[in-house]
Parts: sequence; structure tokens; C-alpha cells
Amino acid sequence: MPAATSQNDVFINCPFDEKYKPLFHALFFSVFDCGFRVRCALEIDDSSEVRVQKILRIIEESRYGIHDISRTELDPINGLPRFNMPLELGMFLAAKRFGDASQKKKACLILDFDRFRYQKFLSDISGQDIKSHNKDPQELITAVRNWLRSHSKRRSIPGGRAIYKRYLNFVAELPELCATLKIHPDELTYADYANLVSIWLKTNS
Repeated sequence: MPAATSQNDVFINCPFDEKYKPLFHALFFSVFDCGFRVRCALEIDDSSEVRVQKILRIIEESRYGIHDISRTELDPINGLPRFNMPLELGMFLAAKRFGDASQKKKACLILDFDRFRYQKFLSDISGQDIKSHNKDPQELITAVRNWLRSHSKRRSIPGGRAIYKRYLNFVAELPELCATLKIHPDELTYADYANLVSIWLKTNS
């Protein structure tokens, strides 16, 4: 039996490399601070589960999806681009189009650092409302906040400026939080970061 989507789950489809990490951390924090739960391929490190099956399962369980398609640069080693983000966006759109009644309630936000750049490399999504973050964490947080507020109809979500200010406070306190767990900030795994965000939000509601 197909799994019902969770109204609290937000599937995150974005780059996971070091260059994107500041944006990923801001994105992650903003989703949690808006009262939702982040879902992504990094959440489970299980070699017994095929990666694409894991992604499809998470997509199936998530009502919302945030897709950043900005990583189009060629890899300096092999000279090829990364196609994971457009592929996972396609999976999400297909789940909404061909899924059951629960899947058809899905909604997604598509991000890039330039609002119209996608027309040069992914023109098939013309007609979608692409939002720009200009590689700026504050703009990213505001775009995510406004979209979640609009689609979830939740009235308790604070404004983008307030969330960004809280994010800066969290970043300032992160080294001390890491020290309490005896973890160097450079060693933080996805699970570590998720745990620290959760701890901070509970004490700074």
C-alpha cells in the first residue's frame, strides 16, 4: 500500500558539496525553524538500500519538495556536470502527476541563483515559478519561508528576517554547541548538524 505523504516533511534536493554547504545549512535551519522536518538522501547511511530507492521512498513520504538546480558547473576532474538535482526534480514532479490522491497534493519550490537561467539548460520546466537566491543565505531563507507560508497556510511562521537573525545566532553559538558534544565543527556529519539544530531550536523557541 502506498505511503501517505506527511504534511510536515520537506524533501530537500540540492548539492551536498563543500561549496554549497553554507546555503544548505541555511536551508536546513529555515525549514526546521518554520516548523517542518527536513528529508533528504543524507538522512540514512544504509549500504543495503539502493540510493535511488531511498530517494523515491523519501519523495513518496514528503508533501513538500525544495529543489535547488543551481549546480550546473562542469566537474574539474571529469569535465561533466552533475545531473542528480534535475533527475530528483523529475522524480518529484512525476510522483505528483502520476501518484494517488495523497501524492497529487505535493507542492515544490524550484530554486536557482538566477531566476531565468534555467531556460538555457532545463527549458522543459518553463512555466514553473522559479525563485532566485543569488547565492545569498538570507535571500534563500526568505524564499523558503514565504513559499512554506503560502502553501502550508500556517499562520505561526515568522518572517524571513526573523529567521535569518535566528540563524546567525545559531551559527555564532555553533562552536560552543559542538564543544559540548566534543565534536569539531569541521567534523559535523548530517546527523550531527540535525541534532544541534534541534537542540538549539528547543531552547530558543
